[in-house]
Amino acid sequence: MTDLPMQTALDLAASALFITSPNPRVGCLLVAADGQVIGQGHTQRAGGPHAEIMALRDAAARGHSTVGATAYVTLEPCAHHGRTGPCCDALAAAGIAKVVGAITDPNPLVAGNGFGRLRAAGVEVVVCTPEDGGEASRELNIGFFSRMVRKQPWVRLKAAMSLDGATALPDGSSQWITGEAARADGHHWRARACAILTGVGTVLADDPALDVRYVQTPRQPRLVVLDSQLRTPPRARIFAAEREVLVYTRSNDSARQAALEAAGATIVQLPAVAPQAAGSDSRIDLAALMQDLGAREVNELHVEAGGILNGALLQAGLVDECLLYLAPKLLGQGLGAFGGMALQGLDEATALDIRSIEPLGADLRILARVQGHGSF
Repeated sequence: MTDLPMQTALDLAASALFITSPNPRVGCLLVAADGQVIGQGHTQRAGGPHAEIMALRDAAARGHSTVGATAYVTLEPCAHHGRTGPCCDALAAAGIAKVVGAITDPNPLVAGNGFGRLRAAGVEVVVCTPEDGGEASRELNIGFFSRMVRKQPWVRLKAAMSLDGATALPDGSSQWITGEAARADGHHWRARACAILTGVGTVLADDPALDVRYVQTPRQPRLVVLDSQLRTPPRARIFAAEREVLVYTRSNDSARQAALEAAGATIVQLPAVAPQAAGSDSRIDLAALMQDLGAREVNELHVEAGGILNGALLQAGLVDECLLYLAPKLLGQGLGAFGGMALQGLDEATALDIRSIEPLGADLRILARVQGHGSF
């Protein structure tokens, strides 16, 4: 069981859920030798101070000395010069006597070096077990761990559907299957992501904004459109929000590319896969897409797409987690959420481990992880 100081640090990290990307969400709590909390903080937006610096500043603002104090940090203090200086050096210079770290940083530029430099400076270092805070920190930063270890984002696929699995009527009508509470919750998951992925079919059919509106957030996630033939309309609503829009394609149509670039899009060329792949958008190499997004510092990728792209991602083994909203409705003949899957037998089915089931108004939210994913 996580002790109180580390749990408080984890709560601080969670409060940074929407702001730190592509950096990890980190919290830091400073405790004096007599048990008094003297400083606390969490990582700010990319380029801003990390959690340890914020906590040291907080202690100074309160008039507390940090000499001999213990720092509870939810991720190993960084040991390299990136957008900011090394936090391990700042803690040692502040006279911190002990650092309790929830988990080692998976970033190859850190990866134990932060703890090592602290020990070399005479600071006692304790690294928590998974049960004492390590697993909670890792889950909070699952996308960051994925990008550092696998070089690709953590892919969370969201779908809202009726109890019989329909996402829309046969004519495409889908507003609204789920209620307002479920929609607001979906925006919470959008807001924590580095990027939102959709297919050109969804853009053409629904002209969605795919931005964050139901929750307060200081930033809009990037939008990624998979569009093999560059059919995205330059006046689509996806260009209304202030954010980067990446359009992945295999088309060399210079006129369409110029029109989309004028609308604010960045066009990214990707290779095609074998012609037998199902669906127009699935002809783009989805594995190459994920590697490119990882290189662009995308930690969590939130997918809101149609059945063809959803199915193609699942069948390619690229989905890590499913975020499913079930409405207490039966639509009968309708469009399915995973129509792009073409299974030859039950043994090819995607097996899931249900992580949570939560009521949201009249609806249910199911968070389920693809079996075998998350163990990297």
